[in-house]
Amino acid sequence: MAKTSSKDLGTQPIGKLLIKQAVPASIGILVMSLNILVDTIFVGNWIGSTAIAAINVVLPVSFFIAALGMAIGIGGSSIISRALGANNPAKAYKTFGNQITLTFLFTVSFAIFGLIFVNTLIPAFGGKGAIFDPAKIYYEIILYGVPILGFVMMGNNVIRAEGNPKFAMYAMLIPSVGNLLFDYIFINIMDLGMAGAAWATTGSYVVSFLFILWYFLSKNSELKINLSHFKLEKTIVSEIGSLGFVTLARQAVVSVTFLLVNNALYNYGGETSVTAYAIVGRLSMFALFPVFGITQGFIPIAGFNYGAFQYDRVKQVIYTAIKYATIMAAIVFITLMVFPEVITKWFTTDIAVINVTPNNMRLAFAAVPILALQLIGAAYFQAVGKALPALILTLTRQAIFFIPLMYIMPIYFGELGIWMSFPIADVLSTIVTWFFLRREIRLKLKTTTA
Repeated sequence: MAKTSSKDLGTQPIGKLLIKQAVPASIGILVMSLNILVDTIFVGNWIGSTAIAAINVVLPVSFFIAALGMAIGIGGSSIISRALGANNPAKAYKTFGNQITLTFLFTVSFAIFGLIFVNTLIPAFGGKGAIFDPAKIYYEIILYGVPILGFVMMGNNVIRAEGNPKFAMYAMLIPSVGNLLFDYIFINIMDLGMAGAAWATTGSYVVSFLFILWYFLSKNSELKINLSHFKLEKTIVSEIGSLGFVTLARQAVVSVTFLLVNNALYNYGGETSVTAYAIVGRLSMFALFPVFGITQGFIPIAGFNYGAFQYDRVKQVIYTAIKYATIMAAIVFITLMVFPEVITKWFTTDIAVINVTPNNMRLAFAAVPILALQLIGAAYFQAVGKALPALILTLTRQAIFFIPLMYIMPIYFGELGIWMSFPIADVLSTIVTWFFLRREIRLKLKTTTA
């Protein structure tokens, strides 16, 4: 696939350009999602449905550590890209060194904290009853690898900032393929159970980290740093933090949501309901990959043309991205509404889980066709550098609507109310996003300046 230059972003036909930008992003998301999906299928069939719930309990930890690495990576990568473009390699080197230091300090601190309070945190994340023991086994091993995960997420974004998407793609493929291979060896052949699943995941992070380390130590990278670059510099740390905060907040809310839903579902439906949510959660990451890919492909096109005052093209890419993403979301919606039983059986043979998951899956994805507008709308404000509305709209769906609904709805509908909260939150957040986006189009995108 030919590399798109910045000039192309302002001149090529919007439809063709959006596809060119979205396809590689979608492939990357698909690879990661497939890894999670197939890993869950392996664990469910080789260990049992309780193992799926146990892994879901640990997901908030993995998500949050990944969020730290991603936030430091995205924040620093913006600085690195601009520094390299301005022929200021010294600032790029210093920023990369500060990213490494920050990633090490944060991830190691959280890992130590998590290991010290393991017996308190596991139940807090929903690891109660029969879920506790397998969740603890998985949790402790995963925590040994979370600093590695942080470095992988940070390094991957820096590779992209250097303009090397091929290597960034490899860095995403390696842990996905490695995890499945290690799953087969550790669980199916060596019969290590939950410990095998945990070591498979941790081992895949290590392999990816080694590849990223090789990349930066080889001639492929422009970033050649020394010990002086690791010393934190206030202005750089501040800039990394401000740029990465939206990403961190979004991922942190995902982690908190998993934690709260796990606990709520356990209280109303026990282990079976937690397992059903684990399946639905994994499926959402996989099923919506083309929508997320279009959203990522949309951002550089919107940002470039906004900066060039080509507002007609900005409006065109907004509408085109919403149209394409809605079509893909509708296909996902139809598939999940028609085949939920078949999909559930991919993950488990547990009759109790198979009985409750399909209807819950239909509820959770009931509003997916309109979700494209919410994602594109929030991404637009991020693309044009409007951090506050981007943050608000990013948090609207889960933090502002879903979490309160998750506590209110069960009062009247029991466990069903928790599942009903998903589509209601989707509808409400889409309405709010459309209000913001429509106002922006009318007031800010009225004219085009040559």
